[in-house]
Amino acid sequence: MKSWSQPEVARLPGTAAIPQVFDTTSGSIIPVRPSAVAGLYVCGITPYDATHIGHAATYLAFDTLNRVWRDAGYDVRYVQNVTDVDDPLLERATATGVDWRDLAAGQIELFRNDMRALGVIPPDHFVAVTDMVGRVEQAVRRLLDAGLAYRLGNDVYFDSTAAAAHSSWQLGQVSQLDRDTMLVLAAQRGGDPAREGKRDPLDPVLWMGARPGEPSWPSELGDGRPGWHIECSVIVQEFLDIPVTVAGGGRDLIFPHHEFTAGHTAALTGRRHAQSHVHAGLVSYRGEKMSKSLGNLVFVSALVTAGVDPRAIRLAILSHHYRGDWEWTDEVLTTAVARLASWIGWAGGLDASGTGSELLAELRDALARDLATPAALAAVDARAASGASPTRVDLDAIHALLGVSLH
Repeated sequence: MKSWSQPEVARLPGTAAIPQVFDTTSGSIIPVRPSAVAGLYVCGITPYDATHIGHAATYLAFDTLNRVWRDAGYDVRYVQNVTDVDDPLLERATATGVDWRDLAAGQIELFRNDMRALGVIPPDHFVAVTDMVGRVEQAVRRLLDAGLAYRLGNDVYFDSTAAAAHSSWQLGQVSQLDRDTMLVLAAQRGGDPAREGKRDPLDPVLWMGARPGEPSWPSELGDGRPGWHIECSVIVQEFLDIPVTVAGGGRDLIFPHHEFTAGHTAALTGRRHAQSHVHAGLVSYRGEKMSKSLGNLVFVSALVTAGVDPRAIRLAILSHHYRGDWEWTDEVLTTAVARLASWIGWAGGLDASGTGSELLAELRDALARDLATPAALAAVDARAASGASPTRVDLDAIHALLGVSLH
């Protein structure tokens, strides 16, 4: 599936340090040091209501990591999925009377346009789950054959206990959560811990048998469609080296999604899924987490249509640290618009003869420290307020590392 056009990313003099980020599994800030190629997998959208500011914040967090890795001299292989068949999408399609395929296609195109507007570097592989059904089916059959999955009615479930006994993965390894908390979150986030007959209430579905009125694919497993977590495990194995350098997404994906994705990969390959699991914080609006289910969404496309410069939206998001929770307000956007105007005014005084850049070192230092974009933005603010004319390297650094063009 096509992604979107590649923004210009200037080559900067010198080389950045290897970035450090907060790894959820270890609970510590660690360097993310690729061996040769930096493998980045970020969970993509379920395309029924895209793209709100919460989505954008997640993808800008990992866009920043992508840019810092590139500046450190690494080749980056970036993969992102699109869950273009899933219960929420099907429910929205039914409620609105729109064919689920048309709903998904329209929202995916909107997402592409939003990412392009925000200057996000596109993934090398932008993968629809509907294009991976055959691969998922093969993986599920392998798990069944290995005794790491079991049938329940027309569905196939992952056997968490068996997988833990036969691989390096243990339930709770990624999330570091206790069982009671996992049971609560599983019920809230797409699991079915109350279903009778499961070997463990937390076992996730791998293959969903065909339901009346829902899409399904022919299979030796019985007609059906992929479960949620297995899709990301299979896509990572298909397009990246295992373990991937960083597997990422929003903090609400830690459990059950990333927990069981890691479990599936360990069961299928005997290796861990990722060197590091990195998660972005959640964005709220009017006192509640920005959520499709609550309907309190602020859409990137709506802001752009209303005349907001996408660069200001980007600055509004980057003014918050990627792994902190924060709230979108009119004041956040107003501050970002003013900041952009200040930067543009400063850039207009370009010293075309200047070749150095103290700012470049300051940006590199800030971003290497757990992608500290607020500190990076403050460094540009200070430079703009100093009265010193910017050099071309200053402007290239802002563009390459922060994704904001002032040329």
